[in-house]
Amino acid sequence: MNKIYNPTQQEWEEILRRPTQSVSDIEGTVDTIFNEVKTGGDVIVKKYTTEFDGAILDELLVCPEEIAAASKAVSDDLKKAIQLAKSNIEKFHAAQKTTRLEVETQPGVQCWQEKRPIQKVGLYIPGGTAPLFSTILMLAIPAKLAGCNKVILCTPPNQFGEVNPAILYAAQLCGVTQIFKVGGIQAIAGMTFGTESIPKVYKIFGPGNQYVTVAKQLATKYGVAIDMPAGPSELLVVADETANPAFVASDLLSQSEHGVDSQVILVSTSESLIDDVEKEINKQIKKLPRAAIAEKSMANSRLILVENDQQAIDLINEYGPEHFIVCMQNEAFYVKHIQNAGSVFIGNYTPESAGDYASGTNHTLPTNGYAKQYSGVNLDSFMKSMTFQKISENGMKNIGNAIELMAEAEGLQAHKNAVTLRLNSIKKQE
Repeated sequence: MNKIYNPTQQEWEEILRRPTQSVSDIEGTVDTIFNEVKTGGDVIVKKYTTEFDGAILDELLVCPEEIAAASKAVSDDLKKAIQLAKSNIEKFHAAQKTTRLEVETQPGVQCWQEKRPIQKVGLYIPGGTAPLFSTILMLAIPAKLAGCNKVILCTPPNQFGEVNPAILYAAQLCGVTQIFKVGGIQAIAGMTFGTESIPKVYKIFGPGNQYVTVAKQLATKYGVAIDMPAGPSELLVVADETANPAFVASDLLSQSEHGVDSQVILVSTSESLIDDVEKEINKQIKKLPRAAIAEKSMANSRLILVENDQQAIDLINEYGPEHFIVCMQNEAFYVKHIQNAGSVFIGNYTPESAGDYASGTNHTLPTNGYAKQYSGVNLDSFMKSMTFQKISENGMKNIGNAIELMAEAEGLQAHKNAVTLRLNSIKKQE
């Protein structure tokens, strides 16, 4: 990791730069595959599944027999762990339900807001080196709580055309409607346009690599919404001498093992803490099965010493981390003043891994600085707010003249006339 001591604010942009390719480096490939899938459907999806995943598929849809076999292949202990996580995630997201909001803005003018589920949603679940079955819980559970009618899932198969058993088990446990053996750009394109097998959806959810992220952004050009631009994972820890260096190092390594383009950052007011964490990283990384990935990720990462809490929080808000861990004596200061973060973890015994799996919060979060303007996935992500209004004769009398005056001032005579006709009708009845 790169050590940086007391950087000036002018240096922040450079030292906080993410190790991601620009959209222009990727969009040509994404455009090509999108255009091919749009016209070629399943044939093209299968072609790219063979090219990128090495799998030759007859069918894209996972059949019931495969799901049944997967359930048997998952250990009872893992099933219990998944069910515990499911229970906590359901509790937290069910608590986010809101009731109808109703207001009488003027006598006789009733306005209210109700929420409706998005009818068709698509979930993208990364496979590859880390099959993220936990992400299914984070997406399918709120989708079902929201009442989405169709919840489809795309995930890349291995070279034998198989999907990880835990992914299939979690998907059926959480009520996914259909599961497809499709990953990468071709999966996003399939859910965007629809193919002979894959239904077109209204909104796409889920993390992925940089190609998937750009593909999701391109999907919005074709009338499909997305949860957020969620690319390579990242973590920022702020810690001082009250933190446990071994804990901090383990948290940094937990994110670095996601992929070579992941980024982790430690910000500290204590130089000795930085040194101790660095020693722990070098010690712990040797024991990781994914050490090679973590080592490459660490090359993108930073250990930053700052002078005080205010400088630390200003730098952190400028970065806008996906995950933010606070291990500071003055933790209340950071909780109060953090403005830009996807999810916040407080104290020495709150690892980021808890949010990834089983505490109940959602782990599908904005990356690459998008925490400055995007929320993480929540129950409302799967719903739309609709407004309603009903105006009585008395209500029209109360607001009608204001509408007429405003419409006339904007030069929209038909708008004014729609009100004038009603007011005249009311006068005739009186």
